[in-house]
Amino acid sequence: MASGRLIKLMVFELLEFAAFSVPTLVIMEQFATAYQTTRSMSDRTHYWLIVSCSIAYVASVTLLIWVPIKVILYKKRHLYKKITGWRPVLMMCVVLTTLPSFGFSIAVTEVQKNINGSADLLPDALPDLPVSLVLLSLILVDIIEKIRIYPLRGSEESHGDGHIHITSLQQIKTVAEQVSQSEDSAQAAKSTQWSRSPGAATQRQVPVMVVGPQEPSFDSGILRTMSRRDVRAEIFLWSFLLWSDTVEMLRVAGHPAVYKSGWLYPVYIFSFISLLRIVSTPKNPLLNSLGILLQDLPFVFVRLSLIIALGTITPILGLCKNVLVTLSYVYFNYLTKLRGFSTFETSPF
Repeated sequence: MASGRLIKLMVFELLEFAAFSVPTLVIMEQFATAYQTTRSMSDRTHYWLIVSCSIAYVASVTLLIWVPIKVILYKKRHLYKKITGWRPVLMMCVVLTTLPSFGFSIAVTEVQKNINGSADLLPDALPDLPVSLVLLSLILVDIIEKIRIYPLRGSEESHGDGHIHITSLQQIKTVAEQVSQSEDSAQAAKSTQWSRSPGAATQRQVPVMVVGPQEPSFDSGILRTMSRRDVRAEIFLWSFLLWSDTVEMLRVAGHPAVYKSGWLYPVYIFSFISLLRIVSTPKNPLLNSLGILLQDLPFVFVRLSLIIALGTITPILGLCKNVLVTLSYVYFNYLTKLRGFSTFETSPF
């Protein structure tokens, strides 16, 4: 009888392979259907030729790239441990599945334009299935790669910083106590001549613990049951929330004013660029910077251009989110290091 670990491995691998292969086959079939309408309806040679090419493509990349890399990752563990900061499986999905899928999604629109002879005769909206299928496949592989290290049975305790509750007031030092201690230490430093200059002690920054509202803690009853948090469930939650901005941008691509014009290309291009972040490991120190450079900053210009040219077809809230996230990242990470912004301040409340 197969062990639970082997069953888990087989299920994960089958799901990842399905997410790797199905989007390409589905979108290529849609392209074949659109192209077939330009030919004689009785002759389906071109349709089956395109479908067979898609099957051959999936089979080739599976046998030549997917399977060998998967075998190396499982057999050569010492090589796998040397991979730092990025995930090979997500890289294969982004390059070999998402990129051709987006390309043929654009090709379907161009073929329909050639059929009708005018962009005005195109359907009112693009089908949502291709885009949703591609993003769902990427998110599914991302979830599997994150949850692979956790057991699927039994309880898993969360050890995140957000789950630590401080209930004793004696463990919390107020800002006033910290300031008084810093003044005492500065005077002591002056009296013992530890400072090199008279203003050195006053310029020294002392870390201050900011006191805010305490988080509740429930030890019994229905509230304790409702307050349970498991890192495995949160992986599913945050994996979908992480790509909400890209999903919204691709939804805009289905608007008639976008896909009937040349705006379809920058929307798809920058949406694909934003997906490159998924290749990074979840705790990569560069992930925040990549989020700004690959998603929020480019989306500011794309959304602002769409609003100026076509009106509010993209939500103003999305533009505000991109602007505020970009500005807050630059301010708190770089501007606060400058002399004029380096003074530590706390709120009295």
